[in-house]
Amino acid sequence: MTGAIEQGTSHTRGSGHLLHFLVRLPRPMERVWPLLATREGLAEWFTEADVLQPRLDGVVALRGLGAGRITAWDVDRIAEYTVEGAGRLRFHLERDGEDGCALRFTHEFRGEVESEQRWRERFERLIGLLEQPSDTPPGLMT
Repeated sequence: MTGAIEQGTSHTRGSGHLLHFLVRLPRPMERVWPLLATREGLAEWFTEADVLQPRLDGVVALRGLGAGRITAWDVDRIAEYTVEGAGRLRFHLERDGEDGCALRFTHEFRGEVESEQRWRERFERLIGLLEQPSDTPPGLMT
């Protein structure tokens, strides 16, 4: 199975923006979760997490984006980071077939700090990591 990034959708209302992506990933949820919910995993494909307290209302500080709180946390399924200046980033995993999973991603933000193309590039890096041999432990894929 190979990964696929379906066409993202973008909605704008005033200065508020909402990006949605559905990303089909070539590994099961258990293998993907550490890449979305640990400091080491996020650093491999997205950005350094200077602080990440993995629990609801835990502190998160994403390098280049800012600091905030974890506003949703369901282990192995949902990680949502609300960061001052960068908005709300929600990663929601679902099973997708026997060997893969689907990532439903939402980014709600104000201003012009992000773009659909930048997220597409990030997700391409994530897929690339996951397409490496499955005996490579998550968090050590670079």
